[in-house]
Amino acid sequence: MVFVPESFRLSADQEKQEYDLHQNAFEDEGYRNFLSRAMTPVLQKVSPPASGLDFGCGPGPVLAAMLKEKGFEVSIYDPFYAPETQVLSKTYDFVTCTEVIEHVHEPYQTFPVLVDLLKPGAVLVIMTKRVIGEEAFGQWHYKNDQTHVCFYSEQTFQWLADHYHLDCEFETNDVVVLRKSVA
Repeated sequence: MVFVPESFRLSADQEKQEYDLHQNAFEDEGYRNFLSRAMTPVLQKVSPPASGLDFGCGPGPVLAAMLKEKGFEVSIYDPFYAPETQVLSKTYDFVTCTEVIEHVHEPYQTFPVLVDLLKPGAVLVIMTKRVIGEEAFGQWHYKNDQTHVCFYSEQTFQWLADHYHLDCEFETNDVVVLRKSVA
């Protein structure tokens, strides 16, 4: 895992200003196709009308709307755009976290929350680009986004899975599924 030192991070106001520039509209077919990479594992592993949480949904909770179209019940949470924390006191059949985890300043505090949101057998679908090596990291465009402060590798996700007793599947080069054991 690679961290950006706190002294190089944006303030919360600066960070939100960057997010406000995103043009992630429900009508944007390209954006919906992009999000479908995170939706596909949910559709494969969970059946409607299961309940889920789109953690870090952003200003336009497009993935939540897409999942609702498929018959799921979906709550949303985002510290800037949907900060109602009561949704963090429930458990869900699935939690999605698309292009979010790289923005989290304290992953050691956030991951236990994400795991606690999962019912037994539930899945956590995380979409983020992964670090593949030190040399590649130096040329990597993903690190240049000033709101990205944590970068994960396959080894990081495997460690998280082992630490929290989760099963880990790498669906694609930017989607990982962590499943909470039933027992």
